[in-house]
Amino acid sequence: MTVQDTGQDLLDDRSTEWQPIAIAPYGVDLELAVINGSELHAVVFSCRRDVYGWVNAVSGAPVQIQPTHWRPWA
Repeated sequence: MTVQDTGQDLLDDRSTEWQPIAIAPYGVDLELAVINGSELHAVVFSCRRDVYGWVNAVSGAPVQIQPTHWRPWA
């Protein structure tokens, strides 16, 4: 199984619940969030995971956050 296969399996779930960042797929538009205590802070633009970290899915610019959760970008 490749990383992309794993990501597709996760996305096929069609789940809108937040997933742990450790299992986020590569190369797919995702919604990211940082959960700090009881507060959720969602990023307002789609992001993609690549081998170097997180990037803005549209511009390709690096995203300087440490996300804790993800879900498919709607």
